[in-house]
Amino acid sequence: MLGQVLRETRVAAHLSLETLAAAAGISAGLISQLERGRGNPSFLTLRRLAAALQVPLGHFLQGPQTGPMLVRADQRKRLRFPTEHGLMYELLTPGVGGTLEVLRSQIPAGFDNREEPFRHAGEECVHLLSGTLRVGISGRQFELAEGDSVTYDSSLAHWWLNASGAGAVIIGAVTPPSF
Repeated sequence: MLGQVLRETRVAAHLSLETLAAAAGISAGLISQLERGRGNPSFLTLRRLAAALQVPLGHFLQGPQTGPMLVRADQRKRLRFPTEHGLMYELLTPGVGGTLEVLRSQIPAGFDNREEPFRHAGEECVHLLSGTLRVGISGRQFELAEGDSVTYDSSLAHWWLNASGAGAVIIGAVTPPSF
């Protein structure tokens, strides 16, 4: 399915294999293999392809979806990225094919991405369920305690700092989906 979605997206964008490869910083041969279902791309490769094609990362991961769907706690899609220092994301919405993405995120003690802030199109609301969290948005800082929320333009550089000795848990709503 990934290969088919990648090819359809590339063709719809009127890009050749070589043009997409240059824009994504990966080889045309790798893209060709992926389109033919003969590869297992790394997270970084998917991120580069998504950026070059100007689609959310989840565009490559979504399956068919019809109508409202129930997401059971034990059936959530989980995403953990080694480059993001132990952050764990759980998708609370059934997929990323709609206009809204809701995530539950576990932020480990000591997490700090001030040096590599997040930035993606859209708007985001973060609600802190447990723990404490400092949120930085375009030069401003907010100290969140349990029950607090902050909403912002997610195209602005934003970061999280969990300076406590315990993990924090947030619910984040993002539109449009960024995964």
